[in-house]
Amino acid sequence: MTQPNIVFVFGDQWRAQATSYAGESSVRTPNLDRLAGESLNLVNAVSNCPLCTPYRASLLTGQYPLTHGLFVNDVPLDPHATSLGKVFAAHGYDTAYIGKWHVDGHGRDAPIPPERRQGFQFWKVLECTHDYGHSAYYAGDSNEPRWWEGYDAIAQTREAQRYIQEHEGRHPFLLVLSWGPPHNPYRTAPEPYRSWYERAPIRRRPNVPLNTWVTAYDSLAGYYAHCSALDACVGDLLRTVEEAGLADDMIFVFTSDHGDAVGCHGHGNKQAPWDESIMVPFLLRYPARFGRTPRMLDCLLGAPDIMPTLLGLAGLPIPGPVEGLDFSAHLAGGPDPSDGAALIACYQPIADWWRGEGGREYRGLRTKRYTYVRSLEGPWMLFDNQVDPYQIHNLAGRPESAGLVRQMDAWLQRKLDARGDEFLPGMEYIRRWGYPVDGRETVVIPPSVLRGWA
Repeated sequence: MTQPNIVFVFGDQWRAQATSYAGESSVRTPNLDRLAGESLNLVNAVSNCPLCTPYRASLLTGQYPLTHGLFVNDVPLDPHATSLGKVFAAHGYDTAYIGKWHVDGHGRDAPIPPERRQGFQFWKVLECTHDYGHSAYYAGDSNEPRWWEGYDAIAQTREAQRYIQEHEGRHPFLLVLSWGPPHNPYRTAPEPYRSWYERAPIRRRPNVPLNTWVTAYDSLAGYYAHCSALDACVGDLLRTVEEAGLADDMIFVFTSDHGDAVGCHGHGNKQAPWDESIMVPFLLRYPARFGRTPRMLDCLLGAPDIMPTLLGLAGLPIPGPVEGLDFSAHLAGGPDPSDGAALIACYQPIADWWRGEGGREYRGLRTKRYTYVRSLEGPWMLFDNQVDPYQIHNLAGRPESAGLVRQMDAWLQRKLDARGDEFLPGMEYIRRWGYPVDGRETVVIPPSVLRGWA
């Protein structure tokens, strides 16, 4: 059987709730709505450590953050890691990566040499930027920066379209397209998308405090404008796939690295354990020859599970270092390989959730019904998401919930034991990995550490 081509597309900070197919009437996503009708819609996809670098390292390695070591932003992934691009390339795939990388740790504007590209051959990449209208990248083996024309996500999508159109077809391909939006700054999407949301009616989620709604409304108008711009990019990609005659021989995935609170619970963006931060969209369109049946699935798929699942769908072996689960048989109607819960964690609060703004370490579980979270001080949060979908009523301190707290905490402890996670203060893990920090406990990587990864 011919192996399928794979196109894996993901945005940065796109929460699961921010699509019209997921029920959000305030945002326009017609192309994703159409894709959802043709796909497996994994409604409980989880970003286990909702932060850019940890997710990307888990996507690439199929491992949890305390294994690959990237539990904070801007640290380097081991160039000798067993990773997604390397494994697909070793089995005859052409591999391509376009857009944001954010696992090199040698500086957000620095070129990334071939030996640190984790097996990706076609390369138009920058480590990280959120200046979407003036966005650089490095191509091939050149150390000279080039610049995307206009809004970078549109230009990157055009490059992905060219790759699909011009691929010679002697080998199957794995193409990863990684956008910077809808990550803030919010008011930077191109026209006409910004104007769509100027003074538009935007629904206030009940967990957004009234006294912050003016600011949250302004942010959401820009956030949704980014989402709609990217939705148009998805439509362009899908048309290119159709025109190239590849739709029946391609696995197409749309997802995100983590969510964005955009004011929910009075919180800024990510890292926190609420659903707006940890839950992500995940649409997977099968090749028709696989017997695709579009439907919703409620399995708890996390970032480490993506690599083994893609390998399983492609009929390729899963390497020993991978810790995630292969859901490919479940997607085809087989049993769920998980225990029904996804581990969620913040190993070290940084960025918009640093300690001065309420950030804290936590470990927790997201199940189909409950969210349970333990901090270093003990049980912290328990939500019944079935009856309280906006997670307004914390049950953790209520006497009538004591039995459920004990049950969830024991379940969490079993998962931590299986991962070898001692749940120590974040600075202890920073010390163990040798990452220096500044006054806000944000990692700063000096040349001496970087040379150790060269």
